[in-house]
Amino acid sequence: MTTSLERYTGRRHTATDVVLALGLLGCVTLGASIAIPGISQPREDWPAVALAAVACLVQMKARTHPRTAVVVATVCTVITVALGYLLTPLLLAPLMIALYRLAAGTDPRTTRTYGVVTMAVVITDAVLDMPTTEMLLLRTVGPVLWLLLPLVGGSRDRLRRDYTDSVQARAAHAERTREEEARLRVAEERMRIARELHDVVAHHMAVANAQAGTARHLASTHPEQAQKLLDELTATTSSALLELRATVGVLRQVGDPDADSLEPAPGLDRLPEVISACESAGLDVTVTTEGEPRPLSPGVDLTAYRIIQEALTNATKHASDRAAHVRLAYSDSRLLITVTNEGRDAAPAVPGGGFGLMGMRERAHSVGGDLRAGPRPEGGFEVATALPLHSQAPEEHEATP
Repeated sequence: MTTSLERYTGRRHTATDVVLALGLLGCVTLGASIAIPGISQPREDWPAVALAAVACLVQMKARTHPRTAVVVATVCTVITVALGYLLTPLLLAPLMIALYRLAAGTDPRTTRTYGVVTMAVVITDAVLDMPTTEMLLLRTVGPVLWLLLPLVGGSRDRLRRDYTDSVQARAAHAERTREEEARLRVAEERMRIARELHDVVAHHMAVANAQAGTARHLASTHPEQAQKLLDELTATTSSALLELRATVGVLRQVGDPDADSLEPAPGLDRLPEVISACESAGLDVTVTTEGEPRPLSPGVDLTAYRIIQEALTNATKHASDRAAHVRLAYSDSRLLITVTNEGRDAAPAVPGGGFGLMGMRERAHSVGGDLRAGPRPEGGFEVATALPLHSQAPEEHEATP
């Protein structure tokens, strides 16, 4: 289909050029026959018509070779004027069309160069052909104005075409940018969902595993305690399912009639639930708060909750002394959180060995905070993070001294 369209467009241009060449030939023929009393001119019109035929014929290739068309038309015009024909707009018609196509299809520098040289040659030829003051204005100022018209018109057409092309290019670039931004947002949303799923699954499954192991150990000797742990195990798995449902719910279609309202994002107000679940798995958790608690933005509140949840999950799995300490310190602009266990024989997860520590760092950075985690010199493991009381972009955080 594209090839057919190109062939059709090429045939249309050829037909247009043929009609234009015939029209220009008619203009020059009419211009060669114009005579002014008192001005001697050749009696025969055929030399001017023959030269015009050459200048018109070259217009067939002016779309692809505008410079050649201007040179040939200029030479034919100069010879015509030298033969004594009156320099009129009709006689200049082929040269005017060649200059228009040159200005419309080439750069401004080329247009100025060819335009100035062409006008200089034509005017010089006209003056030399009739050096007296008779009809001097008609042979000098007139041709300059006539030849300036196609140059200005072609330049305006080129500028308008360039402007249209630039607008279309900007629109195409904006469309590509929107698509890239949409893909980036999708990738960020997938990372966020992956972190949420990891936090939910890792915490609850670790607690459930510890509860199940403890219940199995106590089943034969302390059946009542084992039964209590099994009841708590049921509550732990139910909580995990609810959080998974809330997290995966964002993947549903908007307006899905089967989609229920999603549960609000958890925050530090639900910290007692995490501590209770860890204690039921055998981890002794103590919490201390320093400073006056300050309201947190939703993003910081969720980040603080998830970091503490993940740190306590690691302590549940790895702390040898089965004890952890959570410290919340409120300052004027930041919330400092540390989660430590002091087991000297602990075997904590190695940073970078899983997604837990990486996810905690990403969460802290996403709200403008920072996080460090690693073994303590005196033994055990520590996770420390500093979060702003209100979320800020990572770029703003990096620019803060």
